[in-house]
Amino acid sequence: MDMKLEVVVVPVADVDRAKAFYTALGWRLDADVATDENFRVVQLTPPGSPASVIFGTSVTAQAPGSAQGLHLVVDDVEAARDELKRLGADPSEVFHDAGGVFHHAGTDARVPGPDPRRASYGSFLSFDDPDGNGWVLQEITTRLPGRVDPAVTTFASAADLAGALRRAAAAHGEHEARTGAADPDWPDWYAEHMVRERSGAELPT
Repeated sequence: MDMKLEVVVVPVADVDRAKAFYTALGWRLDADVATDENFRVVQLTPPGSPASVIFGTSVTAQAPGSAQGLHLVVDDVEAARDELKRLGADPSEVFHDAGGVFHHAGTDARVPGPDPRRASYGSFLSFDDPDGNGWVLQEITTRLPGRVDPAVTTFASAADLAGALRRAAAAHGEHEARTGAADPDWPDWYAEHMVRERSGAELPT
């Protein structure tokens, strides 16, 4: 049975302030429902995300600001930082971890700048919402094998698909340069590259 992560509850002290913060970042407002003054549910979805966040009044017993290590995946962490800053967040500088596997808790072992090899999964930035709930952006351009089933490969948004198309186009240009001939079957090559990249399989050459 599939079990898909759908919602993460984020504890906040001021619902309207949190709503204004996240919608200013471009997160889609899915619902804002109150049954009375003691119960309110706000749901928003980050751009391109299959999962949403919920906060409100009487929706969690967690202390405001106690949600930490919430992860968002992007394919260009430096461009994402520029966008967050423009939209009113206060993101950290891009960093990678001294251990090179995953980032440590808090700010321990942070090394300034993206991963030197710009390896997928290796570059991060962080930001907090007004209550101090902590978010981390992780740059992923190529998935590890087995993370996504190639038979059901999907793209979460038009921007996500466009990024995959751009990477396929660049790789196909290199393919044609190697073969020395124009490829009349380029749509098939693009599709194969995009599906393999998404599922973490070996990329076509």
